[in-house]
Amino acid sequence: MTSWYLRNTKRTNAALRLFCFPYAGGSAVLFRDWLDLLAPRIEVMAVELPGHGSRRDEEPFTSVSPLVDALVSALLPDLNEPFAIFGHSMGALVGYELARRLYTRVGLQPRRLFVSGYSAPGWKRSSRSVHELPDEEFIEELRRLNGTPRELLEDAELMTLALPLLRADFRLVETYQHRPFPLLSCPVSAYGGTADKEVSADAIPAWRSFTKGPFRSQLFEGDHFFIHSAAPRIARQVELDLAPSPPH
Repeated sequence: MTSWYLRNTKRTNAALRLFCFPYAGGSAVLFRDWLDLLAPRIEVMAVELPGHGSRRDEEPFTSVSPLVDALVSALLPDLNEPFAIFGHSMGALVGYELARRLYTRVGLQPRRLFVSGYSAPGWKRSSRSVHELPDEEFIEELRRLNGTPRELLEDAELMTLALPLLRADFRLVETYQHRPFPLLSCPVSAYGGTADKEVSADAIPAWRSFTKGPFRSQLFEGDHFFIHSAAPRIARQVELDLAPSPPH
């Protein structure tokens, strides 16, 4: 049976499950260290999407809606406990749409939705179709974003293997069309990087208009991949935002 998680040691004393979604091209390994960074009351459920990491032999999704349909079916058995959702960049988009689909389809809401490194839907984004660029230009765009290891970018053989997945993920993001309703009712936390050239600082608090619930935004030092450099601080803020009486 296919596992949708890279799950660390199961926490029998956990009070809440945190479902985590990585950025384009990333895998659930991104959240492997969060078990040590987060309080014991939080169980990390790092989601491994088809085509990524340990599921690299599977066909990746290229559109948000069918991916979210699959996630609802796959994750539903594990939503029998209080839960929250965290996603970075592409993962933030997936997490947001998953929260909306769970609310409208089965009446479930996360304790809090965390959207990290992604502009609020409708915010002005580049109309450039990066996923359609020739290989050389596509790789140069990856280099500019600074999220792909240099060793991978400079290894032609490995890049040949990695490009189909990366293109699929970029296509998923770039072809996404937001439908304005319904609004979320759960609390939302939006995180951004102070030096992120892809997501402006103004696009982070703009998430406020996508929920009727409490909202807070926070900037962390770093570029678009501050999820790596600021991991301890992010984990600490996640804990605070998931506290029984979190700051708004």
